[in-house]
Amino acid sequence: MSEHPTHRHGDGGHHGHPHGPHHRSHHHEPHGRPSSRPGALHRLRHLLTPHSHDTADKVDAALESSARGMRALWVSLAVLGVTALAQAAVVAVSGSVALLGDTVHNAADALTALPLGIAFVLGRRAATRRFTYGYGRAEDLAGIVIVLTIAASALFAGWTAVERLLDPRPVAHVGAVAVAALVGFAGNEWVARHRIRVGREIGSAALVADGLHARTDGFTSLAVLVGAGGSALGWQLADPLVGLAITAAIALVLRDAAREVVRRVMDAVDPALTERAEQALREVPGVREVAELRLRWIGHRLRAEVAVVVDGEVTVRQAHAVAVDAEHALLHAVPRLTAALVHADPAPVPGERDPHHTLAHHTP
Repeated sequence: MSEHPTHRHGDGGHHGHPHGPHHRSHHHEPHGRPSSRPGALHRLRHLLTPHSHDTADKVDAALESSARGMRALWVSLAVLGVTALAQAAVVAVSGSVALLGDTVHNAADALTALPLGIAFVLGRRAATRRFTYGYGRAEDLAGIVIVLTIAASALFAGWTAVERLLDPRPVAHVGAVAVAALVGFAGNEWVARHRIRVGREIGSAALVADGLHARTDGFTSLAVLVGAGGSALGWQLADPLVGLAITAAIALVLRDAAREVVRRVMDAVDPALTERAEQALREVPGVREVAELRLRWIGHRLRAEVAVVVDGEVTVRQAHAVAVDAEHALLHAVPRLTAALVHADPAPVPGERDPHHTLAHHTP
């Protein structure tokens, strides 16, 4: 893609073609701040209050989004840690493998806060000449660690349940097991709601995956309650069978979490975001056509690369002004978009050679 002229926006990375004038706006590396007051009130305030997209604002937004993720993680770690400890005490006296599987899963879920916390800390670091897009991808790596953790907990729960099926044993202190199951459900559901809400607000697929993980833990805790009821009625196989059901539930959340994380690693975006971006670009005065549009996630932030077609007879300054307007429209239209590279192509003229002809032999 030629860069003549191009409107650049972002961090200190060296992206784009070296030709032509480049406008470096101050939408710098930043991580757009999700509004804490969405809706009509926020939009009205946005219209009536002077606003900018300068470096200081964007860096503050970056710190705020990562800080919110960190707060969600530490609160979750505390709640799930207390829940797992309470359940472990009951496991020690009851011997319930269903509750053991639930406890291990809760403990694993609590520990997933560690890789995510590291990723959020790394994501706040400035871009360098080596990592020109910054360190946002650490969040995707953390998502992979979470998926592997879910898989390991599923294997452990399944193995323990099968072992108990082959060697059935009575469950002691059934009442305590039932109470521990209810505690597990309450703790996990609260954590799930908190993680999913914050993850969606800041655009973190890894944090949402972790929230889904916690939600499944909550339902598996209820399954432990069913197993406790069966054991109370004298059916020894109820406990290991519920353990197998928990394993199946973990496998389902593993599938969903893995799909979301893999899509993010593969630069997949919601097609609705692409459509919204294209619509916003087409409404910009001076844009005749959207020749190319690419969106990608860097952690919980979006970046865009765009080529728009403009009148070939306008001056470089006029084409650049159109590119600036196009970028500004994108920043307002696409949630969590924090950086864009907008390139202006001249509209084709009959009989004129393609202006990108010299690049044709570089096209795969």
